[in-house]
Amino acid sequence: MVLSAVACTSESSSDGGERAPSCAYRVIYQDRTYRDVANVEFTAGEKLGSATIPPCDDTGGQDEGEQAGETTTAYKVDGISPELAVAVGDAPGDVVFVAAHLGDKLPPELRKLTDGS
Repeated sequence: MVLSAVACTSESSSDGGERAPSCAYRVIYQDRTYRDVANVEFTAGEKLGSATIPPCDDTGGQDEGEQAGETTTAYKVDGISPELAVAVGDAPGDVVFVAAHLGDKLPPELRKLTDGS
């Protein structure tokens, strides 16, 4: 089954003012933090185990340990090491592609999923 992931976008005011606070979609799996990547064609594979979606604290002032995160399931992405990316969701047919946070650019193994190179 080939899936396509699309990331959420943040909002900004129409008058050019400050952007509204929003949380980036993050997932923690095996002590690595992953973020969603838009417009990726991928195939979710075998179940890997549990992952955590940390709580959103876009207003500040709360300790991370005060709120528990949401638990979800991580799945292998066919052809990609779980150290680079996984798919997360309740079932293999309803997942989001997330990549390990490695800076501003995606590694070549992941770029080929987004632009065909």
